[in-house]
Amino acid sequence: MKQDWKPGTMIYPLPAALISCGSNPEEHNIFTVSWLGTICSDPPMCYISVRPSRFSHDIIKRNGEFVINLTTEELARATDWCGVRSGRDYNKFLEMKLTPGKATIVHVPVIEESPICIECRVKEVIPLGSHDMFIADVVNVRADEQFLDTETGRFDMQKAGLLAYSHGHYYALGKKIGKFGWSVQKNRKKRKKSDR
Repeated sequence: MKQDWKPGTMIYPLPAALISCGSNPEEHNIFTVSWLGTICSDPPMCYISVRPSRFSHDIIKRNGEFVINLTTEELARATDWCGVRSGRDYNKFLEMKLTPGKATIVHVPVIEESPICIECRVKEVIPLGSHDMFIADVVNVRADEQFLDTETGRFDMQKAGLLAYSHGHYYALGKKIGKFGWSVQKNRKKRKKSDR
């Protein structure tokens, strides 16, 4: 039996990403976002939703660029800390001993400890209520070579140990149970056997 609850944000799990912003070292900042996702694959576009009161909101709005840095189990403490402390009061790169790296296209630092850094350029800002949605073009992706499969060249998500956020808690991703299309492949194999 199901219960009816008041409308709320119950779409979980989500990524727990560190967003870096700022076009010069004096305004470089990191903050944590889980309200983010893919909008379109061709052209590649994504979004982050940010409260207007957040210190980074105006930095991103002014510069029109940000980087989505995916996080890992090793980055769990920094991910939480950067979400509850303000860049008005702390230099988060220094406090969390994170390394600001040079992005390829945008003028925003990437976090070198992140396995995947997604460079984004803001296309549109939509005020929605508690949050403003920053819709952005993905202009470059930097992937840490240590997590690339040596045979296929693909990024090994399992090896990276990516972090997820679900209803106030952080989780390490569990074991892989299949790949895109595996249910069809499985049925196809069964059908081939039954056709014999």
